[in-house]
Amino acid sequence: MDPPFEEKYKSLLTNGTLLSKDKDYVIMSDYEEHELPIIDLHRLTLSFSEREQCVKEIRQAAREWGFFQVVNHGIPQEILEGIQLEQRKAFHHPFSKKAEENILNLPGYTWGNPAATCLRQLSWLEVFHIPLTDISKISGEYKILRESIEAYTGTAEKLAKDLSEILAENLGVSSTFFQENCLPETSYLRMNRYPPCPFSSEVLGALPHTDSCFVNVLNQDQIGGLQLWMNGKWISVKPNPKALIINIGDLFQVASNDVYKSIRHRVLASKQAERFSLAYLYCPRKDAVIESGMKPSMYRKFTFGELTEQNARDVKETGNKGGIPRFLV
Repeated sequence: MDPPFEEKYKSLLTNGTLLSKDKDYVIMSDYEEHELPIIDLHRLTLSFSEREQCVKEIRQAAREWGFFQVVNHGIPQEILEGIQLEQRKAFHHPFSKKAEENILNLPGYTWGNPAATCLRQLSWLEVFHIPLTDISKISGEYKILRESIEAYTGTAEKLAKDLSEILAENLGVSSTFFQENCLPETSYLRMNRYPPCPFSSEVLGALPHTDSCFVNVLNQDQIGGLQLWMNGKWISVKPNPKALIINIGDLFQVASNDVYKSIRHRVLASKQAERFSLAYLYCPRKDAVIESGMKPSMYRKFTFGELTEQNARDVKETGNKGGIPRFLV
């Protein structure tokens, strides 16, 4: 069922080394492990003082970490377990069926990096990338998967919207912005599988990146491997089976004038274990204007479509997206 990484990238794996001194790509044997700030969202429904304290913690985590964990988040455990099961089933099909038969009636299955010319450009990863507008195309024997995705995205959308409105309250963002621009069909679901990697000391599971969204709702298993770039070094995130991870995306860094941090992160490959994660990327319409309400603004105005098109060009030309630094004033 695994993609043919060793066959496809034989020359890179045989002759290539990660000799770069770039800290983004150095893989060490031992990292500091940290637990992300954990926030109980049930407190948003309690007294005024409890709600205000919870809001304060959310904003503080967005400023200081760019990542935090949430419990009592409103997504039922049976929905999480259901989509985890169906995600595993989809990835455990034979590789030929995933790649050649387009099993979900979608063009969004990818693996590795066809343009990789060195190990530092290779991700040991396979992905189903699903625009929410395309969920209805998943049919036939994958009806249960479609129903699981619909149940999950419906609840994840509410969570992402509620958190985005809280984060935006003090930024000068229109109170109706998310309702008008971040519609249920404008976001994306990304199902990830990291197969066991015999070259885990040389190859990353996912390359260093930031997310091109407002917030990402991340549901991951307990294998571990997620790392954040903090204070000039990579730190490992300790998995928490009871929590979802929320991370700030590029759009909130722009909207907040760099008050909130869209943190670079990556995933280590595991030599023996497969790892699964599920990302709900809360995004606006392509024509939505992204700008900071705080003056002077560090970024020029741009549309979400401009950002995604520029990122696509960057990835094609260099292997990495340029991201929001391209829009600095």
